Amino acid sequence: MDRPTADRPGSGEQVGRIDPLVGVPDRAAADAGHPADTVSDGGARGRTSAPVVQLDTDGEVDHHVPVDGTGGHPDGLEPDGLEPDGARVRWSRDPRTWPRSFAAAVGAMTIWQWVLVALVAGYTSYFTSVTLDVHHGLGTSAYDYGLYDQGVWLMSRFDAPFVTLMGRNLIGDHTSFILVFLIPIYWVFPSAGALFFTQSLMIALGAVPVYLLARRRIGNELFAVALAGCYLIHPAVAWTNRENFHPDSYLAPLVGMAIYGAVERKWRTYAVFFVLALMVKEDVSLVLVPLGVWVTLKRDRRIGILSVVGAVSFMLAAMLLVKRSLIGVPTRNFWRIPFGGPTGFLRTVFTDPIAVVRHYWSDNRPFYFWQMTAPLAWVFARAPSVALISFVVMGTNMLSTFWYQYQIEYHYSLVAVPGLVMGTVWAISKVAERWRGALVAAVLATSLWTSWSWGAMPYSKELPYTWAPDHPVAVDARDIIRDIPADAVVSAQYSITAHLARRHEIYMFPNPFSLTLYGTDDSLAGQRLPAADRVEYVVLPATLEFESEMVWNVVSSEFTLVDSNQWWRLYQRTTMLDQPNPAP
Repeated sequence: MDRPTADRPGSGEQVGRIDPLVGVPDRAAADAGHPADTVSDGGARGRTSAPVVQLDTDGEVDHHVPVDGTGGHPDGLEPDGLEPDGARVRWSRDPRTWPRSFAAAVGAMTIWQWVLVALVAGYTSYFTSVTLDVHHGLGTSAYDYGLYDQGVWLMSRFDAPFVTLMGRNLIGDHTSFILVFLIPIYWVFPSAGALFFTQSLMIALGAVPVYLLARRRIGNELFAVALAGCYLIHPAVAWTNRENFHPDSYLAPLVGMAIYGAVERKWRTYAVFFVLALMVKEDVSLVLVPLGVWVTLKRDRRIGILSVVGAVSFMLAAMLLVKRSLIGVPTRNFWRIPFGGPTGFLRTVFTDPIAVVRHYWSDNRPFYFWQMTAPLAWVFARAPSVALISFVVMGTNMLSTFWYQYQIEYHYSLVAVPGLVMGTVWAISKVAERWRGALVAAVLATSLWTSWSWGAMPYSKELPYTWAPDHPVAVDARDIIRDIPADAVVSAQYSITAHLARRHEIYMFPNPFSLTLYGTDDSLAGQRLPAADRVEYVVLPATLEFESEMVWNVVSSEFTLVDSNQWWRLYQRTTMLDQPNPAP
């Protein structure tokens, strides 16, 4: 009897399910819209213990043994809600039945799925607590917490998000449309916890697509949970969580689920998370374009080309239309490209490639690459195509002249982690089953070692020192700002601004008296804005840095000291003090 095969249009590969006991195509399933490579097992549609043998376009045999026995539905929906333990949970289109279906799904969860839930919950709880402690210990500032707090708060009040902390429209600075989803939270809980909890939760949820891919590709839930844990303890993950707040943190589960949807041909899942990822930031195309190329070469040519065109088009529209209309320029970061910008870099690639190589080899950049890849024990090199999706963004980080981009302690690295970890899962699935346990153990060991050596987990060797919330400086800071009216216009020291950001006008001193890190025109540095005449309160440390002291000496005559303690000084505009109190 001929082995059943199915040509998937546009995929460039053949997929066949080989079962010596059955080996008969389930025509009823195929007619119902299920994959033609599903074989009949005598009535249990799509359920078989036979392995899936896929021949990829690169000629590699794909040893795919999904634990639920399904081949994956093309539209991304499992028709019968099959669980790994064989239980079927049927979801109706009637919302009234959803609570019962949800309860059934929870009841069907395996022990390893509960372990995954515990890992995600534990990570979220720990890092929410840590980041809030850092915040209340004055470890955050205008850049990069206060500006997001002010911007989201303004949008929640239906105001344009012009962030006075940086002198730019929040969406014009980066097209982070994803922040719109925080607006309802700010209606109810306008607080630091809203940002830091969602950041920790979204980063933690990046473990879910790793687990899903490993469960379906490797066929062992213990291995799947272990690899999901390796994602959570990757040094770049924890460090991103500790570095103020950045919408980039939301990319972890979104990019991960897009990769999962692409690998498993769940095109509805792929499309939803691809679009959501685009909403996070204009330069996410550095990951999504390579993903689209992978889809073109490995899965579906039409979908892949649409993905590449869509990602590039969105990036151009975001830069040339949205950003330019809101802040006057398509980007403020061309200076980060060496050799004189984009054209100079391209010219150097062809005229002096050795200079480009030296650049990549300079300033500890190779060590950054080592730190990003060593946690995975370089297992992804066995079948590198999925991991290569992340190499473009790592390459641009290493190319940048902006030091922070090629340091693992900063948020620029997180977006590369899902592809690296899921690429490791993909590579492990390519080896014979008897070797998979050893490879998972190796990845777990190197992940633990690198997390201890370079990470920011509670057990890591070196953690950054931050003040506790009850540090005297932090306590006195909260005391000095307690009575500032919620609608007052304030100029404050940078760490204080993070605690006063939810208002229409707040400036990071010496702004707006002497412009520094403000707006898009650096030629205005040192000038005084008209808004300086509206400032009602100034909050400064007892000891000023030289530059700030010079500015304060010029403007201090406009203000009167109204409160002070060992560490802080609060000034109020003198003309406000001269005004008579309103009649009772």
